[in-house]
Amino acid sequence: MTAETKSSGGTTRLFALLSALACFLLGAIALYSSGLGLIDPKLHRAAGFALALIAGVSAARAKREAGGPLTGAQGSLHLVLDVAMIAAGLWAIWSFHFVQTQMETALYDVRVADAWPALAGLVVFLELCRRLWGWGLFGVGAFGVLYLLYGQDLPGIMAHTGFSLKEVAEALWYNTNKGVFGSITNIVLSTVFIFIVFGVLLEGTGAGDTLLKFAFLATRRTRGGPAHAAILASSMFGTMSGSTVANIVGTGTFTIPMIKKRGFSPTFAAGIEATASSGGQIMPPIMGAAALVMADLTGVGYLNIIVAALFPALFYYFSLFSAVTVEARRQGIEVQPLSVDDKITRLDMINSILFIGPIATIIGSLVAGFSTSAAGFYAVIVLLALSVINPAVRADPMRIWRSFLKGSQSGATLLIAIAAIGILVGSLDSTGLGLKLANVIATVRGESLFSALLVAMAGALILGMGMPTLPAYLIIILVMGPAIQALGVSMLTAHMFVFYYGVASSLTPPVAIAAYAAAPIAGANPLITAFMSFRLGMAKFIIPFVFAFYPTILIIEEFSMLPFLWIVARTCFCIWLFSSALSAYDRRKLTVPEVALRFVAAFTLLATSPTFHLPALATGIALIAWDIRAAKRLKPSTEAVS
Repeated sequence: MTAETKSSGGTTRLFALLSALACFLLGAIALYSSGLGLIDPKLHRAAGFALALIAGVSAARAKREAGGPLTGAQGSLHLVLDVAMIAAGLWAIWSFHFVQTQMETALYDVRVADAWPALAGLVVFLELCRRLWGWGLFGVGAFGVLYLLYGQDLPGIMAHTGFSLKEVAEALWYNTNKGVFGSITNIVLSTVFIFIVFGVLLEGTGAGDTLLKFAFLATRRTRGGPAHAAILASSMFGTMSGSTVANIVGTGTFTIPMIKKRGFSPTFAAGIEATASSGGQIMPPIMGAAALVMADLTGVGYLNIIVAALFPALFYYFSLFSAVTVEARRQGIEVQPLSVDDKITRLDMINSILFIGPIATIIGSLVAGFSTSAAGFYAVIVLLALSVINPAVRADPMRIWRSFLKGSQSGATLLIAIAAIGILVGSLDSTGLGLKLANVIATVRGESLFSALLVAMAGALILGMGMPTLPAYLIIILVMGPAIQALGVSMLTAHMFVFYYGVASSLTPPVAIAAYAAAPIAGANPLITAFMSFRLGMAKFIIPFVFAFYPTILIIEEFSMLPFLWIVARTCFCIWLFSSALSAYDRRKLTVPEVALRFVAAFTLLATSPTFHLPALATGIALIAWDIRAAKRLKPSTEAVS
């Protein structure tokens, strides 16, 4: 071994040690802030990003050296760049903390001198995002910075009044409401992080393997198996937490590995978890804070809101079940018989306490009124206390330590992605581009109910990018709610319509926060996961139009049994045709004309006039019959070839 190779190995070990220390501190901060005491917000965010920076640079370096250590001039150059990134990033983070402290104690305006460390911080985190997450997410953040700097030269509504370098720094760096250190970062640090740690610990203690067996046992007669189980689990957990991200990290950390093991791709596993978890906010009986606000604004009562939301939510989850079934057929995933390894043993029954106890703790804490982060903290404590019942943990206690560090590192890499998302959100908010687009399309909507609803959908998705459901819902209902109601839609229907798209914005690229939370758990690319989630959750974009034109679906308004049953049947058939067309697969691979006809039939099924929806129904039935017949023909020929 040469001296140069020894030096390279020593540098690698040093970065690994720094990463372990940073991850330990990040995990410790998450435990403390979620269950023991509050941390000053500016210090919490600054420390979180400083530690994530060190862990992120180390992770990027380890990824680069996976094929072997870099030596010579190339190794020296990368080492200098890594050290420079850490130094510049820490300088920028210290500047954020300093400026925020000055703002709290005196009248302080961001100066031109403060812009340079902010610019350095933006460059560092965007470059680190590129190294860890690829060019897509890097492009999202870079667009936010460049649009603020040069958007005044763009034509039409894209143009803004212009931002100086100082104003860009103030909007994207020295701000605790938007930008890198904004509200999304706060959500990740205060709520998401503890659940990421919890999920990896759950897997490290051996609970994941046992849960996998129970899931396979419960869903052994379905093709989707644990993917179907994940949908059910996420709907039940999400309705209690009312938080998409908390739902993903609370259930996805053990359902996503189950889905992957069944044979689905990591991107599909993350996508189905993201779409299932986002639906928790529209699933009765709890539905989160936005439903309570809606009850106050509409004056119809919370119980009526729950009743009205029931069937639209069931339609949504039926669409996810359909998507999983179609995808399983497309990938050739069959119903799997139980093997010896899948059968439940006495040890599995004992180890089941490892996931029953913590999950019951989470649900019990939420029902008792504790915050989501506190529920995560208590779940971690209960899990650590119960972990000693597993003989594997007693034989190797260090697996708890390794899982703790692994969970913290996953959280650190997510924080790097959140920096890019925060930059885009800060840019859109500072320029008012979202509101400008919404106002412009509102003026050209015409007198058509369908066009007005399309305008409301577009506005909700634009305004909801990167925002929690509640503020997105409030802004769009104030801007477009009266216009929708003026065209004959009831107040409750208008509010429910906007609420759905406020939730759907968490799945809409490029700021698909639900997908970005699920991607690191599955080891998938976050931007590709965002597009997968968007495709799987397409039904969420159709269902609001159904109850807008057929308010009988909401039960509490204009309810009539026969029309209700008729539109329920048509909607279910529409969802199946739509899901199979999106995957271009049913019982076999569909041809392009078949896909086109299914799309047309699916949308026409929802037309109010029988002149349109009855022929569409007949066309859909004919397409299904043709597919069954063609699949039967294909099967013997395939068997003959084999």
